[in-house]
Amino acid sequence: MNYSTLISCEELAVHLNDAQWRVFDCRHQLSDAGYGEKAYAGGHLPQALFLHLDRDLSAPMNGRNGRHPLPDAELLARKLGAAGVSRQTQVVAYDDAGGMVAGRLWWLLRWLGHERVALLDGGINQWVKEGRPLSAELPQSTPAVFEIAGRDGVVSTDEVLANLDSKAFCVVDARAPDRFRGENETIDPVGGHIPGACNRFFTDNLDTNGLFRPAAELRREFLDLLDGLAPERVVMQCGSGVSACHNLLAMELAGLHGARLYAGSWSEWCSDPARPVAR
Repeated sequence: MNYSTLISCEELAVHLNDAQWRVFDCRHQLSDAGYGEKAYAGGHLPQALFLHLDRDLSAPMNGRNGRHPLPDAELLARKLGAAGVSRQTQVVAYDDAGGMVAGRLWWLLRWLGHERVALLDGGINQWVKEGRPLSAELPQSTPAVFEIAGRDGVVSTDEVLANLDSKAFCVVDARAPDRFRGENETIDPVGGHIPGACNRFFTDNLDTNGLFRPAAELRREFLDLLDGLAPERVVMQCGSGVSACHNLLAMELAGLHGARLYAGSWSEWCSDPARPVAR
C-alpha cells in the first residue's frame, strides 16, 4: 500500500525497518532554531532521520522572499537522495506540533512529484501516548538517487498581486484568526492580511487529541468555505508557507485536489510596503 496523506502510528510501526521506507523528524520552533535538533538527540522514532526547517526545507532569506523561501529543488533532491530516498521510497514525516512543520516536507515531496509521502497522524506525541519506543541512535542510510518529476503547485507574489483585480483564485490564510485580523502580530513586522483573503486556521483540521478530523468533516467545512469554487482555484498561504501546507494536506484528505501554495505568504507579501494590507 502507498500512503499519500496520513499514516497511523500502528501502520508505521509495522514498517519501521523496511528498506524502502524513510522516516523524517521535522520538529522545529520559530523561537528556538536549535530546538528540533536537541529534541531529536533526546529521542526520536527508531530509524528516523532529522531535517531542519530552515536549513533543509527552506532556502536562505534575503529580506524580500519571506521567512521560509522554497528550497532549491535540485539541492533538496540531493539531500533526499543522500538520506536514501528514491522514487520507490515511502516517506513518512512527523513533528510534535500537529503536523504544522512536517506538512511542509509532505508538500515539498509532492512538489517534486513524489506521491509516496505521508504525515504521521498525531506525530511523536501520539507515538509516545501509545507507548511506542524512542531511540537516540543515529540511523545509517544507503544513498539513493532521487529524481525530480515536478508539478505546477506554486503561485508567485506577482500572481497574487494581479489576482486582487482578476479574482482568478481564492487565497486562504492558515494563520490564527487574530493574526489574520492584524492583531497580536509578534512574528512579522506588519500585521494584517492580503486583501480578499479568507481565513482557515490550520488547527481547525485537528480534533482535541491532535489527530486529523474525519475526511467527511473536513470536506464539508472546506466546501462551505469555498462556496462553490473549484479546488483548483484555491491558493493556500500562511505566515511563511509552512502551516499553509497543513490546509493543503487536509484538502487532499478530503478529496479536494488541485489547490496551490503561495510559498512566500504573508512574510513575503508584507516585505514591500507598496503592497496593500487589509485588517
